[in-house]
Amino acid sequence: MKYHFTTLGSLMSLAAENTRSSMQHRKFGVAALFLATFMNVLDVTIVNLALPAIQRELDATATQLEWILIVYVLTFASGLLPFGRFGDAFGRKRIFSLGVAVFLASSIVCGLAPNIETLIGARALQGLGAAMMVPQVLAIVHVMFAGNEKGKVIGLFGTVTALGAVAGPLIGGLLVSADIAGLAWRPIFLMNLPLGLLCLAGALRYVPSIEASGSIKPDWAGSILFAVAIATITYPLTEGRHLGWPWWCFALLGLSAGLAALFVRMQHRRARIGQPQILPSSLMMDRFFVRGLVIVTSFFAGIAAAHFMLSIYLQSGIGFSALQAGLASAPHPVGVMIASSLTGRFGERWLDARIAVGALMLLAGMIWLRSVLGSLSTSVTPVDLLLPMLTIGLGMGTAIAAMFQSVLSRVAPSDAGAGSGVLQAFQQVGFAIGIGIVGQIFFKGLEQSRSPMDYVQSAQTALLFPICVYLLLAVGCFWTLRRQT
Repeated sequence: MKYHFTTLGSLMSLAAENTRSSMQHRKFGVAALFLATFMNVLDVTIVNLALPAIQRELDATATQLEWILIVYVLTFASGLLPFGRFGDAFGRKRIFSLGVAVFLASSIVCGLAPNIETLIGARALQGLGAAMMVPQVLAIVHVMFAGNEKGKVIGLFGTVTALGAVAGPLIGGLLVSADIAGLAWRPIFLMNLPLGLLCLAGALRYVPSIEASGSIKPDWAGSILFAVAIATITYPLTEGRHLGWPWWCFALLGLSAGLAALFVRMQHRRARIGQPQILPSSLMMDRFFVRGLVIVTSFFAGIAAAHFMLSIYLQSGIGFSALQAGLASAPHPVGVMIASSLTGRFGERWLDARIAVGALMLLAGMIWLRSVLGSLSTSVTPVDLLLPMLTIGLGMGTAIAAMFQSVLSRVAPSDAGAGSGVLQAFQQVGFAIGIGIVGQIFFKGLEQSRSPMDYVQSAQTALLFPICVYLLLAVGCFWTLRRQT
């Protein structure tokens, strides 16, 4: 009997030790996954702050500045759906690790770029690398965790995203202002090397190798059609003002709508005949899922528009240094981090209400920001922007985790890669649309003159776009809540 209890105790001890080891592996695995997310967000926010410095050194035009951001978004968004699906088909860990390697290599090319054309090309490759690694993050988390535990981890995802956004303006401002070894803006890309190597090592060691589904095959035709549809809407929105809006720019916008409809038809047809789809037909038939994608696209269009305009306005318009502009922008991601951390504790409760409250706070913050820019004109300081930017961040943080959970709740585990990919693809489409539209509005007001007051007036006009976006979202979300009660 003594031997029996001793053996039983040993087995229980061994089981507890294995459980602790498994939990530790999961923690390190999630840390590696979220480090990739952190790098992606850090890169985007840092680049915003470096745009004026890049323009001066590489003699870039206003349109080329937009392309530095948009080409990344374009390849990122175009690749998210196919690579999300490739993760399901070929193994999520494998695609994730390859994406980190591509992201690292392209970051080095960005940091050493001798001209604006090389930088834009390397940014395109960098976006492709991000498209390979990012959709695997939530897809792997979706399988590794369940229930409320999953909700907490997704809430942590929002916090990590916010940390990257907080660090971006501050680190970017410091690096550009410090002009380390005369490299100006280049260290913002080169710093990805140590971070990426750490991420890659952690992923190879601790991220579980989730078995790929042999029944899922790539949809090459759908991948190409989706990419072309995004390109045909992005290109005219970026180049239209610079080219004087020729007729073919409007034709491309119309073509984009036609290609989107063709893409949906193709996916439905492939589902009927049992062929692979880049976006599962069942998700497109889910009205709740489609509604969620529209909301995600709109939320991120408004925020991307405001940040792109604000970075140019603060530095080129009223003479902020890169560090001052970073400090002025920092309250936004701080607010996102605080709100994401607090609302993440709610798990899957009150998702629609959190989205509605977030939209209302964003609307209030954008109106407040526009009022501050107008009342203080060219004498604005980082402190003046603290409360409106914090309000905007709190609104985004309140809504973001709820939006992600709401959309992913409709996705089966076998389609986790595709669901995560489409969610983040439409997030990036929102970024591209927001930057394109606000670029048209903001730079249009600066065509005749570029005095500080012209920058103020252009900024106020440009902010009308996100104000309208969040007004419509707030009204729509509260209307939906009222119908549910």
